[in-house]
Amino acid sequence: MTTARTADQPPEPGGAEDVAALIPMLRRIVAARVGQHPSAEDLVQETLVRVLAAEDRIEPGMIEPYAIATVRNVMATMWRRDDREVRNRHRVFDPTQPDDVENVLVASEEQLAINEALRRLTDRERQVLLAHEVSGAATQMLADEAGSTAGAVAAQLKRTRARLRVEYLLALDHIEPPTDRCRPVLLALSSADRRRQREVDAARHLLECDVCARLSEPLLDRGPVRDDVLHVTIGADPDIVSARRAARDLAAQAGFTGTDLTMLATAVSEVARNIVRFADNGDVTIELLERPRRGIRVVARDMGPGIADVEAALQDGYSTYSGLGLGLPGARRLMDEFNLVSEAGHGTTVSMTKWFDPKGSA
Repeated sequence: MTTARTADQPPEPGGAEDVAALIPMLRRIVAARVGQHPSAEDLVQETLVRVLAAEDRIEPGMIEPYAIATVRNVMATMWRRDDREVRNRHRVFDPTQPDDVENVLVASEEQLAINEALRRLTDRERQVLLAHEVSGAATQMLADEAGSTAGAVAAQLKRTRARLRVEYLLALDHIEPPTDRCRPVLLALSSADRRRQREVDAARHLLECDVCARLSEPLLDRGPVRDDVLHVTIGADPDIVSARRAARDLAAQAGFTGTDLTMLATAVSEVARNIVRFADNGDVTIELLERPRRGIRVVARDMGPGIADVEAALQDGYSTYSGLGLGLPGARRLMDEFNLVSEAGHGTTVSMTKWFDPKGSA
């Protein structure tokens, strides 16, 4: 005689009790991220279905971490779908909605990528992640067992999650990073570590590497929207206007007014114009500073031919095109701090800062 199964119970192929035992853990993870969302139980059930479908490909002892990665991916898919539905609600037909066959194919590819990403973690990384996510072990408990500190364990968990995201994207696209710099850059982006991003010069690398530029999009999109940093891609004359406007808006937010606001916008125009004229494309990053005091930092990067004679290029009156007559020397004169680094064949980076001075903003 077979026992009837209720609607909310997942199937148990071959008596897979380990899979059924995942339900409480999955419910905790879903509740922690979506609360009482109407689809919370559906997310749990969808995760179980995917785990069951991949059970024969999951190595012994890896079913819990596989389920953790899968439920996070299922939730991310739901958020993307909800966002797409909102954006396309005005349409009678949504051409981006995949059919059932495509859904199955995408789900299968995602499962394989998750499995491969988990496989690339070290035994220690999987061990700590499993203890924390599944068993609910506090970071202090894990630190005591390892003879470490709670802060160190929390940092390790953050690095593990960041690496898992990177390895998942690489496995999903079936690619290996083309250079040794790729993984450090992607990991810095995945962990949202701004200091590390500066150390590995992530912004310049994204200009050089098309693969990392593409993979960086989902890593950057997952972070919170920041209102203290603006990025403007420079490729044509209209982008010069966009960069100038972005700098003015952010500087006004910081309290800049009057002459200082005009000088900053003019300096940004000049460095952006240099990118268009000599490098074809690049980007400008404008960032609010609070330390050591309030100000605006502007970093303009390009992958152009570089500047053969930097000293000459910074001399007043130096210009190789009929622009506003200011160029780099003018930009340097308008800002409080200015630094230019250029290498033949590898482009130019200009960093400049304007400090907030209430007296000078009149």
